Amino acid sequence: MKFYHFWDEIRKILFVGILYYSFYSSLWLLRQKIMLTVVNKILPKGRVMLNFNSNFILRYRFVCLLLSVGYFIYQFTGTNYENFGIQFRYLTIWGLTGAMVSSYLLYRSKLNNLPETYHAFISAIAVLNAMVVFLYWKLYFIDPSLVNYSGSIVWFQEYYLHALGPLLIIFDALFFNKSFSQIKKGALTIVGICLFYVVWTEALTAPFNATPVGSVTKGFPYPFLNNMTFSERLGFYATTTLTGLGFYFLGWLLTKIKSLLLS
Repeated sequence: MKFYHFWDEIRKILFVGILYYSFYSSLWLLRQKIMLTVVNKILPKGRVMLNFNSNFILRYRFVCLLLSVGYFIYQFTGTNYENFGIQFRYLTIWGLTGAMVSSYLLYRSKLNNLPETYHAFISAIAVLNAMVVFLYWKLYFIDPSLVNYSGSIVWFQEYYLHALGPLLIIFDALFFNKSFSQIKKGALTIVGICLFYVVWTEALTAPFNATPVGSVTKGFPYPFLNNMTFSERLGFYATTTLTGLGFYFLGWLLTKIKSLLLS
């Protein structure tokens, strides 16, 4: 059984790696195919700046919107309606919902030829999804039961919610929308989202749910939270929020570096 469990973990790690590699490879190949629709600007010292064609961005966002709407609706087919907060107890679903709303806003702007907007919100949602990926896989590789109370979810949903979906909105935020240009508003937005989720969890969903049950308390959506005291949970929330701010700073830094390279 131990060998089987070890092999199962190796298989999942390899699958995630293949998923990311396939996505990046597909983007690279797609870029090669649309070079005729991309505007190349020669910069000093022979550098080249690529501006993606508006039609490509529009199609990219349409695909992102379709995927996010589809997976958002899919959540209602397998949720437990006896639980207060249903699937919205989970931070992952907050990330999915935010990505869906962001994809709609971005698609609508491009469809109507409007300037890129919603920078603070889009960047905060990108960071939220980065946090989801980081926290989920960090805890999953320690012990899957820390994050999956009722067992592993179906594979295609697991890898979309915790890999591909977040990557799609992060890519748009960094390269199309350039969302990380408003660091103060964006940082405040992600802090606000984190605080709202903490209040939602501590004051509403946990008190009104009887499962999962841990060694200390019960009702929190992620099993490991039920093994923590209130002060320990506060420490976890604080470090998680700081991690989000760290991700936001990284996004801002990457945006600055990209701007300097292309200036």
